[in-house]
Amino acid sequence: MLDIRKIRENPDYYREETNKKYTTVDIKDVLAIDEVRRPLLTEVEKLKSERNAESKKIGELKKKGENADEAVKAMRDLGDKIDELDKKLKDLAFKQTEMLMHVPNIAPRSPEGKDSSDNTVEKEGPLPFDYYSKNRDFTPVDHKTLGERLGIFDFERGAKISGNGFPVYRGLGSRLERALIQWFLDEHQKNGFEEITPPYLVNRTSMRGTSQLPKFEEDMYRCDKDDDLFLIPTAEVPLTNLYANEVIPANELPKRICGYSACFRREAGSYGKDTRGLLRLHQFNKVEMVFFSRPDNSYEMHEELTQFGEKLLEKLKLPFHRLALCKGDLGFGAAKCYDLEVFAPVENKWLEVSSCSNFEDFQARRANIKTKIDGKNVYVHTLNGSGLATPRVMVGICDNYQQKDGSLVIPEVLRPYMGGLEVIEPKA
Repeated sequence: MLDIRKIRENPDYYREETNKKYTTVDIKDVLAIDEVRRPLLTEVEKLKSERNAESKKIGELKKKGENADEAVKAMRDLGDKIDELDKKLKDLAFKQTEMLMHVPNIAPRSPEGKDSSDNTVEKEGPLPFDYYSKNRDFTPVDHKTLGERLGIFDFERGAKISGNGFPVYRGLGSRLERALIQWFLDEHQKNGFEEITPPYLVNRTSMRGTSQLPKFEEDMYRCDKDDDLFLIPTAEVPLTNLYANEVIPANELPKRICGYSACFRREAGSYGKDTRGLLRLHQFNKVEMVFFSRPDNSYEMHEELTQFGEKLLEKLKLPFHRLALCKGDLGFGAAKCYDLEVFAPVENKWLEVSSCSNFEDFQARRANIKTKIDGKNVYVHTLNGSGLATPRVMVGICDNYQQKDGSLVIPEVLRPYMGGLEVIEPKA
């Protein structure tokens, strides 16, 4: 959530910047409430001062043995008026907060642009995008076909028991995905992350804290209304909210935590997009990285966070690049974001496997996460990124590591987690 005081000081700037992210709420409307609320606040403070004076007067009259009925009535009338105005103030504050909840973060350090076509490749990985495919003397098959031939995916039965977008991994496919998850977590532990096992269900307050709600409720799986709990779309939600309404000691920053979870998304806006196989799912597995940072060095931390994701892709020896998202393609809460994309030669496209975002204090204001610097409580900056999401990494492995005989080579770093197995052979 944006700071209303900063909006008040520079409304034209905030209106221009938020409009670049296609907000549905006009900053003018937010400030219109502010213009009504602030004079009321001044009036209430004045009336409370008058009530204190009347209270003091009553005490003096009673001390002298004089009649204080008129002063008592005046104090009661003031109290009634204060109660009435306090209710108006509370309603206005609630309305203003709800409007601010729909206003996106600004992105002063992100490149200008209207949509994904304006995103820019900022960094290429060490392997060229055609590293595996340029010398092939066979026609590779897509990951869905390959996976079913190898017996590692079962999309048909996943659709039967749950519907499209709910994949089933089988046999060595299950083990390969589990190897990825375990290896990701082990690598993060080496880099100083604390591993967290979070709940998969969170309350509405937590979803608001990380800005999934109220804007994106239609994309979430919600449990029975009596519980008002949501299946998490990413471990970012519970991991960030671990410190909601807390003051993190400054000497603990930057705090690096990570956690594996299943993720659940309705993908309500995916009509017309490619939903074959593992490309777009309602349920998938992911390891998430979350940083809590001092405000003065969060952009340095953003680079570090992104590099952790890149190192995983380098060790997997997958062709990838880093994409800097323009303002028009940036997520609702992010101030800056890098996407890490793996090249899938059979799909002939780049697939996002991680989004590494700096939210500055946008989430911290919503979740009330602070630290103390120079004796003053200030909001931390929060950052997160996938480290990594498994489905499209699996697609990248299938596309890049498949062999002419129909087998799939296992990336070297994963072999210790596969009992030393080097190749998954086609089913007999």
